[in-house]
This record gives sequence, structure tokens and C-alpha cells, in this order.
Amino acid sequence: MGRDRIRLTMAQALVRYLCAQHIGIDGARVPLFAGAFAIFGHGNVTCLGEALEAAGDALPTWRGQNEQSMTLAAIAFAKARRRRQMMVAASSIGPGATNMVTAAALAHANRLPVLLLAGDVFANRRPDPVLQQLEAFDDPTISASDAFRPVTRYWDRITHPEQIISSLPQAIATMLDPASCGPAFIGLCQDTQEIAFDYPAEFFEPVLHRIPRPRPDTRAVADAAAALRGATRPLIISGGGVRYSGAGEMLAGIAEARGIPMAETIAGKSAVAHDHPAHVGPIGVIGSSSANAMAEAADLVLAVGTRLQDFTTGSWTAFAPDARFVSINTARWDATKHRALSVVGDARETLAELDAALGDWAADPAWTRRGREEFAAWNAILDAHQKPDNAAVPTYAQVVGVVNAKAGAQDTMVTAAGGLPGETTKGWRVKTPHSFDCEFGFSCMGYEIAGGWGHAMAGEGTPIVMVGDGSYMMMNSDIWSTVLTGHKMIVVVCDNGGFAVINRLQNFKGGASFNNLIRDSRVKAPVAVDFAKHAEAMGAAARHVESLADLGAALDWAKTTDRTTVISITTDAHSWVPGDAAWDVGVPEVSAREEVRDARADHDDIRRRQRLGV
Repeated sequence: MGRDRIRLTMAQALVRYLCAQHIGIDGARVPLFAGAFAIFGHGNVTCLGEALEAAGDALPTWRGQNEQSMTLAAIAFAKARRRRQMMVAASSIGPGATNMVTAAALAHANRLPVLLLAGDVFANRRPDPVLQQLEAFDDPTISASDAFRPVTRYWDRITHPEQIISSLPQAIATMLDPASCGPAFIGLCQDTQEIAFDYPAEFFEPVLHRIPRPRPDTRAVADAAAALRGATRPLIISGGGVRYSGAGEMLAGIAEARGIPMAETIAGKSAVAHDHPAHVGPIGVIGSSSANAMAEAADLVLAVGTRLQDFTTGSWTAFAPDARFVSINTARWDATKHRALSVVGDARETLAELDAALGDWAADPAWTRRGREEFAAWNAILDAHQKPDNAAVPTYAQVVGVVNAKAGAQDTMVTAAGGLPGETTKGWRVKTPHSFDCEFGFSCMGYEIAGGWGHAMAGEGTPIVMVGDGSYMMMNSDIWSTVLTGHKMIVVVCDNGGFAVINRLQNFKGGASFNNLIRDSRVKAPVAVDFAKHAEAMGAAARHVESLADLGAALDWAKTTDRTTVISITTDAHSWVPGDAAWDVGVPEVSAREEVRDARADHDDIRRRQRLGV
């Protein structure tokens, strides 16, 4: 008996297949792909564009302003949905495609899913070289699409229409696998998009996906339980994987019941509310004195769902030299770092088995009490720095304090690069789990506003975007996107006159202020940007304020508006909440500056304190 066949172009078949994919979330069956962002050009408008238009509401297409920013919005959407639902980002050939490379790298670093579809060269090569084609003189198979190879988890180029039958399921499986989750890229040769093929009907049958929850090896769980029982000063580090697994409540319950202090990474922040009894604050370079003090004294670290990047570990100076590590992660790569006892498995399922294996064990009450005391002292530090004063220009800490106080319980704070990650990771007191998004896996300037658009699409409260003037100037056009599409967010622009946090690092390592703050750059004369007027020109409601009191009033007003609202405020470029974890960055071995030589001596001490990665 012959199979039923459906004759479609490759592009039509691709879109039809995507529309047939579903996933269960909290008992509801929803599309796996909630929509597509697209900017059309000659590499995708005539074929993929035709297919997307026909799909209509089955795969709604949103027009981006920049390929990078629309992909960042897609990534933020997936983060807001905790990797259970995702988006497509589609570009043309050439610069449209390479504009997405930075966003792909961000998704790769942050372990977040997005399906990237880019126009590609002609498979038949008849009209080569086509407009915007890159030519490798020694390899005619290479195109701009190859730039995605190192920044995606799955990569393919479709040169024959039948190839999507095997390629698309593999791409989706990669993005849904917690161990390999990240961006998938498929290059669509322009002539292949147009070709009709008789696809088997069953290829388009609806599919209900489930995200796998791999169980750990029982021996590894037993070894981890034994290690914990032998510890006197255990510390939990909760990473982003805890949030994506839905393990936050379980981990917090275990931490409280067994008296284990619980620190959090930047990606892990908001797995629990700030005032949870086991919580001791964020850890690392932009972490709290409380979590860092506990890390320095801990004899065992239970790292859950974290890749242990340098801002978490203080470049591996934050822990005692003899501290043991137990690492729970779905990805073997992340679990097997720095001599850790590796437990490969889903965070929620592994924690359940580990908890059962621990019996009636609990940490020393004195250690638990120390964690609470350290955290109370840290909160006092935050109070002191966030308290309004009579200074002419408010600090980041004070601005964060006001915005945090005005934020609703369901509002998500969104930020990324610059000085705000440190000030929000330290100073934002989470009211409700999963209400904090600081993109710091790739620390990408420009994520903030685009990310706010993605969070607004996810529909969980009103995103409150905090962005510095530097990042705003890099990428701001999605303010207009949100006005056009009706996805409201509140944007707070902190104007401190340039790249202030990098100026801080430059000075801290002995360098003179150079090319970071506007006043220290090669300019004819410093010119201030009126961010409120700029936002108004894109259709947003906007105000500029100077004082903390006016900021609070403006935030109250912003909640009443019917569209994206932007508030700008001048902030201090030199005042920061203290942090006490080291960070290993290159410092010149020789320099004419005495300040650099002194910084190098301090840096040599940092490197002497680093744990070896063997």
C-alpha cells in the first residue's frame, strides 16, 4: 500500500511541520513554536515568507527591526517560558544572517532554545555568486551560514527538499534535550526553498513533545549523599538549571529542612524569593558578602544546575582550597568540572533521590545560623546603599531600590551588560520566583530592551527593563516594536555618561580613564542624549526625572499608561555596592604606570589563590 503524499515546496513543508509541533505546559496543550520573528530579504521573502503568510495565526510572524534584536527577543521569550516553549527567528542571506550570530552565541552560552532559519546560497550554484554571497576561494561549500557552526548546538544546510524530514526532528530534539539545549540553525538554500516535493502525510501529523527528565545513576546519588553526610559546612549553589527544571521549590525545601545555606548564581536568581529562610544571597564577583563568606568557609559545595562560570566562582578563588564539589547537572560537560563528584541527571528528579538517600541527616545548626546572620548583615549593607540621601545625583543602588519597591509581584526585571547586572544581582530583592532575568551568560549589550519585548510576549506581568545609556544606544529600536505590537514594558534608562562599569574596571586595574566615559573619549564636545524625547519619537510614553522621589512618581504613572513607557534618570558613574570576590582578567606584566604595576602585584595574588581545574 502506498503512502499518502502531500505536494509542497520545501519552505511550505517546513512551516507546516513546525505548526504541527505541540508541548504540554501545566496540563495545557500549546504550540511548541509560539511564533516567528522575521526580517525578509531576497534569501527568504519569496518562499519562506509565502509559507509564513499562509500559516497565519498557527505560527504568527512578528516583524523585527534588527535581526540580532529580534532573535534576542525570541531567546528572552524562551527564557520566560523556562525553555518549555520557543520561537523561530528567520533572516535572509548575508548580513541578515550574520546579524543573528551574536544572538545565537548568547543562546548557546545561556543554554536557551531558538530555531534560526537563514537564507543561503543556491544549491545548484548556477547563478553564483549571488547577491550577499561570501566566497571561500578554496572551499565553495562555505557560506555565511557556516559562521553559525561554533555558536549553535545543531547545524544543517538544506540542499534538497527531502532533507527536512530528518533535519527538523533532530533540531527540535536538540532544543528540547536539557543536556544539549541551545540554538538550532538551518540554512535554507534559496533554490531549494522553491522546489516542490511529495512529502509523506505522516510527516505533518501533530506531535506532543515532552521534555525528558533523565534520572541519575544510583551509585552517583549514593556517593553524593555520603559526601553530604560527611560535610560539616555544606553550601548549595542554585543555578539556572534549577529554574528550567522547575526544581526551585524542591531545592529550597531541602535546604530549609536540612539547614543547608542556599546561594544563587546570576542565572539562578529568583528560583526562590529573597526572604526565603535558607537563602544567603547571590554568589561570586557581583554577589553578596554573605554568600561569598559562606563559600569561603564551606567544606562541601552542592552545585545544582550551574556551569560554574568565573563570575560565580570568583575565577575559582571563592572557595577553600580543600572544599569538595558535588555537581548535579543534566549536561555531563557542566557536571564534570573542577574535580566535582559528578551526578548527571535532571535537577528535580536528582534532588528527590538525593533527599531520600540522606535519611535524617541535617547540617550543624550553628552553620545554618551563621548563614542567616551573614545574610542579615548583607541586607543591612543593601539598606545603607539604597537609602535615599541628599546627593545631587542618585546611585545605581538607590535607583534599583526605588524600582524594586515599585515593581509588582509578577513583574519581571530584565537587564544585561554594564553596571546594572552587579547592582541588580546584589540589590534586587526578588518578591516572586521567576521574576528576574539578568542575561550574563554572554553579557550582551543590547539584550535588555529586546529581551523585554520577549518577556512581554510571554505575558507574565509587566517587564521592567533596566538599561544603561551605553546599551540603550547600541540597541533600542524594539521600543518601537513593542508600541507597534502592543506588548507593553517599562524601561528605566540610567544615564551615567558612557560605559561606566568598564571605566571602573579600567581604573581598578591601574589604567587611566580612557575611551569609556564620553568625557574621556575622543569627541569634539560631550553631547547629552535626551532619552525621553528619543523614546517619544518611537511612540512610547516617556519622562525624564532627576530625583528618586520623581522616579517613584514616574513609575506609578508608568503603570497607568497604555503602551511601553520609558523613564530616564541621570545616575552616578562612580558609586557601587561593594563586592568582595576576585576576578581574573589580564593585567599588563610591565607598564609605565605605577598604578598598573601595583594592580599587577594584587593580581598575582589572585592567581596564587585559584583552585586548579584538575
